Amino acid sequence: MILAGDVGGTKVHLGLYDFIGGKLHYNRDERYPAKDYTGLEEIVREFLGAEHDQITSACFGVPGPVRDGRLRLTNLPWTLDSRELSANLGIQHVFLINDLEANGYGVAELTSDQIFTLSEGDAGQIGNRALIAAGTGLGEGILIWNGKHHTPYPSEGGHSDYAPRNEDEIDLLRYLKQKYNGRISFERVVSGMGFTNIYDFLRDVRGMEEPIWLRDRMAEEDPNAVITELALAAKSEICERTLDMFVSAYGAESGNLALKVLSIGGLYIGGGIAPRILEKLKDGTFYKAFTDKGRLSQLLINMPVRVILESKAALLGAAAYAEARAAELSGVSPRSASIGS
Repeated sequence: MILAGDVGGTKVHLGLYDFIGGKLHYNRDERYPAKDYTGLEEIVREFLGAEHDQITSACFGVPGPVRDGRLRLTNLPWTLDSRELSANLGIQHVFLINDLEANGYGVAELTSDQIFTLSEGDAGQIGNRALIAAGTGLGEGILIWNGKHHTPYPSEGGHSDYAPRNEDEIDLLRYLKQKYNGRISFERVVSGMGFTNIYDFLRDVRGMEEPIWLRDRMAEEDPNAVITELALAAKSEICERTLDMFVSAYGAESGNLALKVLSIGGLYIGGGIAPRILEKLKDGTFYKAFTDKGRLSQLLINMPVRVILESKAALLGAAAYAEARAAELSGVSPRSASIGS
């Protein structure tokens, strides 16, 4: 059995998989609030319980650059080392890869009902793909086409400089530079924190009304959930405008990534936010910003744009990676062995 993990800044998502007929077979999964634990090892032990001895390999998608199997997380006081995890957990093969890399491997495991096509583009184009995922942070990745298949590569492009495109965004940049006392990355705008950053800007700088009932809800509930709910239901002007600015910035940075990667094979939108705002993504705001690239707009218009609906995409990718790498090292492939069995 394979242990797969998606380690985020706020939660750790673990799952167990094996193979049937050459395809990944889901067994069970669980989410854990990361702040309640001292480290990943503690969570894994709690999750596995009596099934610990059945694990042949494990892979964890982690936020940030992995160097020589080691990573220090930015949003958690944890340092992860694949060799230490392997020894302490008693699992022979343990791998750490970037979380967007895990999502990239997951794309190949998805079925058509787990993807929503926002724009068909030119579906006959074959080449590199781009992957962008807004959640707690902003992840970006590259799927390089080598003539036979796509190989995922990680990126930290979400931390590149925020590029405003109109007067509202220019003033938003000024507001955020004061708030954070320095440079502003795209992650400050296109991520979970982006919702509240944009909302606060519209209230404090643009003077949009925040009714008392809304202020109370924002204080008592998850602000991002409140903004999304009221915006999609058209029950709050400031929330609607917040979501509009967020989705437009999301589309613009997606287009920037697509240009840099030259992703003629398409753009995939992952992460936890996209499925929750799918109706807004459909209204043209995202696509207009995505394709608004001047003389190169037609290049973007020809690129397919797809939304990943499956919340376990990163787990699927981590499981697929664990099996493939462990098979390379051991010469034993559970995926191949399951075909015809």
